[in-house]
Amino acid sequence: MLLNNNGNEKGQQLINGSMLLREEVQTIDSWIAKMGKHHFFDTTAQRMISVTTTLNLQYEIVGHGFNRIVYDLNNGYILKVALSEVGMMANANEAYIYNNCREEVRKYICPVSEFGSGWIIMKKMDTRVRHAVFDYTKLIKLEFIFLKYGMLPIDLRIANVAFSEENKMVVIDYGLFMMDLKSPMLRWFV
Repeated sequence: MLLNNNGNEKGQQLINGSMLLREEVQTIDSWIAKMGKHHFFDTTAQRMISVTTTLNLQYEIVGHGFNRIVYDLNNGYILKVALSEVGMMANANEAYIYNNCREEVRKYICPVSEFGSGWIIMKKMDTRVRHAVFDYTKLIKLEFIFLKYGMLPIDLRIANVAFSEENKMVVIDYGLFMMDLKSPMLRWFV
């Protein structure tokens, strides 16, 4: 195997400032174009087969839902790729919220490193949430914090939170949250 100066296989290039190779972004773009041809009634299993075949990314899949698939980049970050139009909006919304929210709220949401059309890279968090009354109390307090600062935390639940290195509860899936009239998700609903 021939390597270039960055340690990548010859012919593969990182995009400046990105964690993804140019070929990976092109593959994601190809999936996004193909995704639009899928019917709304496809099952998650059908979408998973189609996306994994099309993307063929060399990362471990660490989760998925009906709207997005999550890969571990093995560098402390995860990659979320849209499986549907809602997934596209959720990725755009998370990027918008993280880059435009108040500092008082930012410490409670997962950091976004970079994003593109149909994908987003976020910090990897510990998702082993203890299902105890204490955690549900923290979740309720977290909901009040978001509401206090004008954010509507739609779909805030235990499955969408993790713990930071400081053992603080952090929302890892805030794609349906609504922050203001410019939120991509709000524009999609309206």
